[in-house]
Amino acid sequence: MALLRERPAAPAATSAAPRNAPGLALAALGVALAWTVHQLLPGIPMLTTAVVLGITVAHLPFARSLVRGGARPGLTFAGKRLMRVGIVLLGLKLGLGDVLGIGWATVAMVLAVVAATFFGTWWLGRRMGLPGDQPLLIATGYAICGASAIGAVADATDSDERDTATSVALVTLCGTLAIAVLPLLHGPLGLTDAEFGRWVGASVHDVGQVVATAQTAGHGALGEAVLVKLMRVALLAPLVAAVALSVRKRRKDGAAASGRTRPPLVPLFVVGFLAMVALRSTGLLPQYALDAAHHAQELLLAAALFGLGSAVHLPSLTRTGGRVAGLGLCAWLVVAGVSYGGVLLTTG
Repeated sequence: MALLRERPAAPAATSAAPRNAPGLALAALGVALAWTVHQLLPGIPMLTTAVVLGITVAHLPFARSLVRGGARPGLTFAGKRLMRVGIVLLGLKLGLGDVLGIGWATVAMVLAVVAATFFGTWWLGRRMGLPGDQPLLIATGYAICGASAIGAVADATDSDERDTATSVALVTLCGTLAIAVLPLLHGPLGLTDAEFGRWVGASVHDVGQVVATAQTAGHGALGEAVLVKLMRVALLAPLVAAVALSVRKRRKDGAAASGRTRPPLVPLFVVGFLAMVALRSTGLLPQYALDAAHHAQELLLAAALFGLGSAVHLPSLTRTGGRVAGLGLCAWLVVAGVSYGGVLLTTG
């Protein structure tokens, strides 16, 4: 009898793959659609499209039961596990030489923008009474690199999936609006092409959105924007480590009482991110390997963002939707204003 009771435990360890299959297949379909849209309309980033498609599918009557039922485990797996791998590969976009090449004045400007945006948004979100980890996650997305940063911090803090999905949806929406709004301000603000590129790199969230926005001012602006943006991406690792340390200290006493393990001091995927930065800095990787990693990272993050988008439940946002939108607008004004002042100070 004891042997009969123990037998079911063996297949339980291997049942994750079949359980995740429907959701991963749906995410793959979403990525294919997002890629197609991006090919037809290059100005629309694939990652932005993936989030929108995830939200849309979750609210289609014929797909709702699948998204909330059989596909949910795989979509959650994509939103967490595939996000980690994508963040690790993101490190291959950044070399230490790139950071040093933009100058110490620009580095100081980026640090000031990130600090002001992160702490200002976090404080304001808490004052506005947003639930759960939403203030922290939204602040992270605005300050660093959009949905990728939100996914990294959410993983380090074990945030609720709906808090993560809501934060991703808001940051993605505002970053998408930046693609249309910021180029209209290029002339009225009196910025040169290079200054406009730095402003975009310091204020727009996702890397793809930065590229889509800055390319409207030419290759010179695009190059400046990408360099400044990558400097913000470089701050992902220390920010996640600081957040993880804070959570670890806060849970220290509770973990002993509840038996819940504390999060690691530095999450493993952050170590992987730093390792990829170091590898890129050696110059040993050929360009075709970097290109392949770039495409893999885009596909993985698109699948992850589709999964996160599918967790957004629009009716439930009615309780906090006004406050979330208000925080998003305020944070947008903060990051755009501080970065604009920083660009003028460092290039004047």
